[in-house]
Amino acid sequence: MTFGEQPAYLRVAGDLRKKIVDGLLPPHTRLPSQARIREEYGVSDTVALEARKVLMAEGLVEGRSGSGTYVRERPVPRRIARSGFRPGGGATPFRQEQADTRARGTWESSSEQTEASGAVAERLGIRPGDRVMRTEYLFREGGEAMMLSTSWEPLAVTGRTPVMLPEEGPLGGMGVVERMAAIDIVVDNVTEEVGARPGLAEELLLLGGVPGHVVLVVQRTFYASGRPVETADVVIPADRYRVAYHLPVK
Repeated sequence: MTFGEQPAYLRVAGDLRKKIVDGLLPPHTRLPSQARIREEYGVSDTVALEARKVLMAEGLVEGRSGSGTYVRERPVPRRIARSGFRPGGGATPFRQEQADTRARGTWESSSEQTEASGAVAERLGIRPGDRVMRTEYLFREGGEAMMLSTSWEPLAVTGRTPVMLPEEGPLGGMGVVERMAAIDIVVDNVTEEVGARPGLAEELLLLGGVPGHVVLVVQRTFYASGRPVETADVVIPADRYRVAYHLPVK
């Protein structure tokens, strides 16, 4: 879709993009050099360079040190399911999905007590600096890193209880709903907001992405009678996964 006259670098990038999508420039093929682009399209070196930058920003090509720029393998996006609480088994949605015999999901986690930042405090309805339990997760599927998650729980709720550590103790790994029920807190609502942003360097290092890649961020918060009891940021590579929701109709 175009509106009005496109800048020259976008026209060049668009034609090269079409060749990549149509398979005329298959994965691992070297992209035409800057000089070749300049000659073929009759543009300046600056335009040729900007066109290549566009394709790199879109994740269609990648630079290889001392070798040139090559078309990237385009992964077929896989689905990450999000759904409401499903009773039975007491597992989180990820654990329920990975219980399928076809799935090969694993995860690593670490927890530490820390002070709530201003943003986290606002989401949890507490004061900045209040103590929270922060838990970081790295989820894998078939050995491949697929998702990151960082959760925060107010220690005013879980501190000095058997569920203070989300992944340890008698209910370790059972999910927020089951864990809170064990300390007589009934989780009755959850909200999720989905956004997109460039991935942070440390996130992309763990997820196997390259600088500039976009990630989806699911901002989730669990509530009990209107009080937030857990909030989390779930980070997913946008080029490899799609977030799918299954929502019951009441």
